[in-house]
Amino acid sequence: VDLVGGYYDSGDHVKFGFPMAFAVTTLSWSVIEFEKELAAANKLKYALDAIKWGTDYFIKAHKEPNVLWAQVGDGDSDHLCWERAEDMTTPRTAYKITTDQPGSEVAGETAAALAAASRAFKPFDSFYSNILLGDTTTHFYASRSTILLRLVIMMNCYGRSVVYEATNDQYYLNYVSQNAASFGGTGWAVTEFSWDNKYAGVQVLLTKVLLQGGSGAYSDTLKLYQAKASSSLLMPSEEQCHNIKLTPGVNLVFQILLDDDQGVCCTLMTGTTCSTSHLRRTFDGLLEYLSTSNAKLNCPDGKLILQMSSNSQSPRYKISADYILGKNPKSMSYLVGYGPNYPTHVHHRGASIPSIFTLPSTVGCVDGFENWYDNPKADPNVILGALVGGPDANDAFSDDRKNYQHTEPTLASNAPLVGVFAKLDSVPDTGDSSSYAASKASPPKKDAPIEFVHKITNTWKTNGTDYFRHEVTGKNVCGKPITYLKLDIENLSGPIYGLKATKAAHMYEFPEWLKALNSKQAFKFVYIQGGEPAKVAVAAYRN
Repeated sequence: VDLVGGYYDSGDHVKFGFPMAFAVTTLSWSVIEFEKELAAANKLKYALDAIKWGTDYFIKAHKEPNVLWAQVGDGDSDHLCWERAEDMTTPRTAYKITTDQPGSEVAGETAAALAAASRAFKPFDSFYSNILLGDTTTHFYASRSTILLRLVIMMNCYGRSVVYEATNDQYYLNYVSQNAASFGGTGWAVTEFSWDNKYAGVQVLLTKVLLQGGSGAYSDTLKLYQAKASSSLLMPSEEQCHNIKLTPGVNLVFQILLDDDQGVCCTLMTGTTCSTSHLRRTFDGLLEYLSTSNAKLNCPDGKLILQMSSNSQSPRYKISADYILGKNPKSMSYLVGYGPNYPTHVHHRGASIPSIFTLPSTVGCVDGFENWYDNPKADPNVILGALVGGPDANDAFSDDRKNYQHTEPTLASNAPLVGVFAKLDSVPDTGDSSSYAASKASPPKKDAPIEFVHKITNTWKTNGTDYFRHEVTGKNVCGKPITYLKLDIENLSGPIYGLKATKAAHMYEFPEWLKALNSKQAFKFVYIQGGEPAKVAVAAYRN
């Protein structure tokens, strides 16, 4: 069977169909909900291309009825090797599910992915959209022997909820409504949305059906789904409905899930945070839909938690995004390559081993562990845009490649960020950070006027030393023109271009030709050195 394509799951080389399908579902959902915002940011084509890379793979994996190839590669053998994808020597064992060897979780999520992608592509490629929808409806088969846990069964409900949105076929609405109580969808209020737990996703999707008048005879049942969605996603504190564990830094949701093999999403917070933020942004869209009628939302015990009005605003998903990007007690951006302080020892084989262009010789399993996994130096390749596992429940973080729970990025964590960031990019920044004041360990209260994005644009080796070309983009985010800027650049050991040196050590100013930097305008400078990257901070500025 041809299973070329798809995505590796995280820092390893296994293609797990379950979290991969979740990533495609949430990315497709982002395109459906935030198409205009993605188009305005000139990112819509990239999002559709990323979705298609996944759905093309799923089509290959489902070439005959009641058969779905669900995994390529073995986690145990793969984790015994630390090598680049180009040097891979581990077995590419493929695993499938059938009616005799069922797996309703991955079948349901794959169906959800194809259905959501069908909707995302419909305005742009109706032919491909129809192909995806045809594959979607053949994924549902009887798998009663595996339906032992409510989470497994709810995966079927989630898949059918997404398929109902795509097809408007009453069969799927009947299924999720008639099985609501027995499957726990109207009984459990779950505070996270992740690749392994879809309760909140079902509840939000069916709330959308209810609010848009599509509930039909199941209005009472869908109202129960709505109550659980409200309880799960509208809580600003532990005092209301008592169902959320919060971190001390900025009161973000922290969840402990069940599967340690996917630790970055299960024992830490950024993966669940970005997925839940994606869902919250969608739910907030429903709140905006409600605002014209001044509707009320209540906890299951009847307590009023929110009454909508035309000027209601919810910053919850923005708080989560800001935390991920650096507004946290560690002042650490958990998105690799973003900001002046981000993880540089990522648990990722491709990031930690030099590329084949700078190190053409083969890196074997043991060599990889000895020379690169255990190497204390920063990653030679910046895996730009990767969201790592992040901090623990107390906001503590260890930038250590061996600590995969903190430093491993995953496909399922990154995908939900697209919709959240697209929406935030379209909303003017109010500059109001009063609702998430940082702890004592954070930087000064006044936000830095310049937002820095670092990336490595070239690497090479000279006399046995690896050198890197660093490009730094600084964007004026203070809202006013900056007429004078002084930068403090520490740990700089090589030449720098695009700034003017001052007499003071490691202090630099705008170049002569740049008289002012307007609001949202950006400038760039470049430096070359080996080893750790330089640290850039604003020392002084004038408006």
